[in-house]
Amino acid sequence: MKYIFFLITSFAFAQQTQFVDFKSVNAQLTLNSKEKSVSGTVDFGFSVSKPIDTIKIDAKNMEFSKVQIDNKDVVFVNSGKQLQLIGNFQKGENHLTFEYTAKPKQALYFVDIEGREVQIWTQGQGRYTSNWFPSFDDVNEKLIFNLGIFYDEAYQVISNGVLKEKTQKGNLFHWQYKMEKPMSSYVLMLAVGKYDRRSLKSKSNVPLEYYLENKDASRFEPTFRYSKHIFDFLEKEIGVSYPWEVYREIPVRDFLYAGMENTTSTLFATRYVVDSIGFTDRNYTNVDAHELAHHWFGNLITAESSKHHWLQEGFATYYAALAEREIFGDDYFYSKLYDTAQQIKFASRTDSIPVLNPKASSLTFYEKGAWALFVLHESVGDKAFKKAIKSYLKKYAYQTVNTQDFFNEIKKVSNFDLDKFQKTWLESTAFDTSTANALLSKNKAIQIRLEIDKLKKTPLAEKKDFFIKILNSDVYHTVKEAIVDQLENEKYEAKKELLLLAMQTNYVQIRQTVAETFTKIPEDFRVQYESLLNDQSYQTQEIALYWLWRNFPEHRTEYLDKSKNWIGFNDYNLRTLWLSLALSTPNYADNPDDLVNELIAFSSTKYEATTRQNALEKLIAFKIINDQVLSNLVSSTTHHMWQFSKFGRDTIRLLLKNPEMRASFERILPNLTPNEQFQLNRLLKE
Repeated sequence: MKYIFFLITSFAFAQQTQFVDFKSVNAQLTLNSKEKSVSGTVDFGFSVSKPIDTIKIDAKNMEFSKVQIDNKDVVFVNSGKQLQLIGNFQKGENHLTFEYTAKPKQALYFVDIEGREVQIWTQGQGRYTSNWFPSFDDVNEKLIFNLGIFYDEAYQVISNGVLKEKTQKGNLFHWQYKMEKPMSSYVLMLAVGKYDRRSLKSKSNVPLEYYLENKDASRFEPTFRYSKHIFDFLEKEIGVSYPWEVYREIPVRDFLYAGMENTTSTLFATRYVVDSIGFTDRNYTNVDAHELAHHWFGNLITAESSKHHWLQEGFATYYAALAEREIFGDDYFYSKLYDTAQQIKFASRTDSIPVLNPKASSLTFYEKGAWALFVLHESVGDKAFKKAIKSYLKKYAYQTVNTQDFFNEIKKVSNFDLDKFQKTWLESTAFDTSTANALLSKNKAIQIRLEIDKLKKTPLAEKKDFFIKILNSDVYHTVKEAIVDQLENEKYEAKKELLLLAMQTNYVQIRQTVAETFTKIPEDFRVQYESLLNDQSYQTQEIALYWLWRNFPEHRTEYLDKSKNWIGFNDYNLRTLWLSLALSTPNYADNPDDLVNELIAFSSTKYEATTRQNALEKLIAFKIINDQVLSNLVSSTTHHMWQFSKFGRDTIRLLLKNPEMRASFERILPNLTPNEQFQLNRLLKE
């Protein structure tokens, strides 16, 4: 019965937009970081177009008071999931006002930073905004949001739209933000933190604001290296002016995803805050372009249902690829398309859900959706495609759309067979390899890559001369990486000449592929492999340090001496590896207790989840385990990042198979927090 009731209420709510149009909301909010709560006063402007007896607003686990329409008390029901207004509502304009409080279990996160400060941020995609702000899970209900926020004067506070004023109220500041145009609730946002801000202007004079934590000020250039370039490119490529008044980019700690396109203010994970060396392996360029593209495809026009989700993710992925093509060139663009084609083909062996299905995988919505657009763009021609995109965006601006709406604009500019296209690319789970290869083969590097692919089962002796020729050529580096990949299982003597050539290219990515695929290192290749320790790549250095330490025990001291001051990315990948290797090398450390404490500290709540997981993996792999390590591991199971909490649970399950470990977990149980005790008890009882 519950399931039937859910369907009825969902259906009823979906129909509400036909009777009621919520146009704007003005709210004044106060955040309490100690209580992890939000409270405020809210004023909705709405019109009734047809008489209705119940009006619903999504609001999960909130408390309401002073609920009035046009200054008159109104009967309401708080279901725990919705605020339901009961009455005889007739045609006309109205104002709904109320006060509310909430302690959200998700969607609004308070991240403690060593007990000294806090970051607060939201993540609403899906149907989550209604956990912290009374709003609408239905994306078809778009309205203008204007939020005012009271918070500590030491912090930056960011929300959607233009900052209209910032005024001091005692030891608090009041930040008032204003939007001009409507949007769906899932892209409503807040971000609070101690940030430095740099302001630029786009070619079209849009204010651009880039934020970094104070400690990361020196990383501004590599982190945001191409941000303005991407903005200017996408405006020109899409052919429609950026549809909002300002654009901001803000990194937040322990973010759930790579990035999120909240209207006017993208949030992204701190893993993309890099120095110039980190940029080699882990830069923000693709995420930057993807989230910005969503400001047209997702925020300006929004897919009316999840069946048409590719209209957001496929488009954002494709336009991000076009931005990277502008920055890194054709070879980069075609190589990425080639790689995603391989992923999609492999996945299609088991994935039976096509693009036009609400249950499609991320790979399908994002990458196959992007591939479909690439095929369409190439098939109808650049001029026609751009004309259709421009018309599509202008016709449906600030509205919701479906696939047919997009196709109708394509039909106006081309006679391309869209029915066949839809069946092949959007309704079939198979990947059209012949069409894909024909398009990819326009690029010379991919022509060679496809030739190399055909040689996978050919004996090395028969293809060696061809491989030597390619490694000595100036062909794009991914082609040479493909050769190194094919050598992985070949005997050393047979492939030595090719490996040396690959190393001599002095291209970081090719050398990194050697490091990854060649882990049993003979003595006569040691010196060449040691040169990887000097590469300007934290990822390469991590791989090389580990395998050299494993392969050459007699040289461990010199490797550890060389790397003792390495830090790596902002997740301390090199420092945590060095600590674990130093502690596992007999007689190396003069102060092993200090090193143990430092490594264990990296696994504590002082650090972000990525750093903590990195440290915990090392501690457990190298069997550096004490009660504090186990406590830190249990703590991970309570973290808001599902990836980290899952790692914690899975690791504990493995350790519990050992009777001694089980006894240790039982011993620390009384000293854990109630939430940690709950999680560990569940695992002990499995």
